Amino acid sequence: MIVGSPKEIFKGEARVAMTPESAKQIQKLGYTCIIETDAGLSSNFSDKDYRDVGVKIVKNSVQLWNDADIILKVRGPEKSEVSKIQTNQHIISFIWPGQNKSLLDSLSKKKVTVQAMDMIPRISRAQKMDALSSMANIAGYRAIIEAGNQFGRFFTGQITAAGKVPPAKILVIGAGVAGLAAIGTAQSMGAIVRAFDVRPEVAEQIESMGAEFLMLDFASDGSGEGGYAKPASKEFIEKEMELFRKQAPEIDIVVTTALIPGMPAPKLWPKEMVDLMKPGSVIVDLAAEQGGNCELTVPNKMIETKNKVKIIGYTDLPSRMATQSSTLYSTNIRHMIDDLTPEKNGVPFTNMDDDVIRGATVVHKGEITYPPPKPKVAAIAKHVEKAIQKTPEEIEKEKIKAEKASGRTQIILLIIGAILTWFIGLYAPSEFMQHFIVFILSCFVGYQVIWNVSHSLHTPLMAVTNAISSIIIIGALLQMKTDNDIVSILALVSVFIATINIVGGFMVTKRMLAMFQRS
Repeated sequence: MIVGSPKEIFKGEARVAMTPESAKQIQKLGYTCIIETDAGLSSNFSDKDYRDVGVKIVKNSVQLWNDADIILKVRGPEKSEVSKIQTNQHIISFIWPGQNKSLLDSLSKKKVTVQAMDMIPRISRAQKMDALSSMANIAGYRAIIEAGNQFGRFFTGQITAAGKVPPAKILVIGAGVAGLAAIGTAQSMGAIVRAFDVRPEVAEQIESMGAEFLMLDFASDGSGEGGYAKPASKEFIEKEMELFRKQAPEIDIVVTTALIPGMPAPKLWPKEMVDLMKPGSVIVDLAAEQGGNCELTVPNKMIETKNKVKIIGYTDLPSRMATQSSTLYSTNIRHMIDDLTPEKNGVPFTNMDDDVIRGATVVHKGEITYPPPKPKVAAIAKHVEKAIQKTPEEIEKEKIKAEKASGRTQIILLIIGAILTWFIGLYAPSEFMQHFIVFILSCFVGYQVIWNVSHSLHTPLMAVTNAISSIIIIGALLQMKTDNDIVSILALVSVFIATINIVGGFMVTKRMLAMFQRS
């Protein structure tokens, strides 16, 4: 089958859904790839780049829509493109089905199958296809670049002959993928970074990146399903505004990223906060496309308020880094096609029993399948989470019970071992019994030592067993002088096995030390 990618016709869209590298991987799955001429030019991919990897260049979009069985796009089909769609075609792109019911209806009439890259479930197995996270990562990074372009001072503090320059203070509201990318970028540029999120569990992520987490003194939190936030209560919002009111006069740059799927962006930075900010401050509103977190944001524009605060409401931040965005997005799509082609035979199979594919499929053979059911993985996780919710007293009782059971088991094993040793001692010579008892005690002590070591320490423990292995080799060499052939063979085997252990121990140690060496 043929996979095709037309040139994006949305105004200002510079990304492309198929890069030369992703085309190579798609062809390995058994597909033939075609692309409209100059489709990748805005992302710095020429027609020659595509030809070099075996992609056929078609002259216009009409030919591409006619020839391709699977269409890869960034933006959902525009009205002019819907008329070009062929019956039973397969379309993969951003769709936003919750906001585009009319588009869903149009696509269903064409009897097509559609995977929406914005509907990939937030589960571990689907991370490789998570295009929303890929684009949010770029948007967060670009937000700091745009802020720096409009900010009239250094980000980092400096002490120069001309005087001392204080570092910029940046507040990031919302610590999702975009927020964390903004935090990391601002931190690397030397700014003082503070961050706020209604989900207290993200505090560790924020602090691990060197930023200060602004904790809200409130009993409940705003954690919702799928890693997103949920709508906040009136009391929570009042506390939130009180916190922002204290921060606004100090902050130089504000980056807002708060969005709740399927809902308008919450207004977190009202006009009051803008008025409190210093002249020359900058606000970058990443939620501008959904109405903006700042009350004064104008989508797709940068404005300046009366008190000289610049508010950036660009909605095309990923497209402003088209090469990087196209590379990541096309990789996400390539992984989706990989999952859709389990036989690697160039024929897609929409497995509606697969959580990831079912979640992303919004139209299947002309039937609207949006919204999808909740992933089975999430249901299982919730059931397990409920099962493990126990009080500290219950946990302590279970721990004591497990220790008692373990103690009883060890006592029983010791009694059985003593009886067996006594029985062997009735018939074995005294010299054998001396060595045999030392052997049994060694095994018992070794078992107790190793068993109580944490799993995370097993690898370094291998390295220190070299000393024990050396003793084994010395003992085995001494035993090889005996006239008994069986003893000599066993000694030789012992030397061989202990040598393997020593070599392996040194290799593990070398690899561990390399982890801490600077390149």
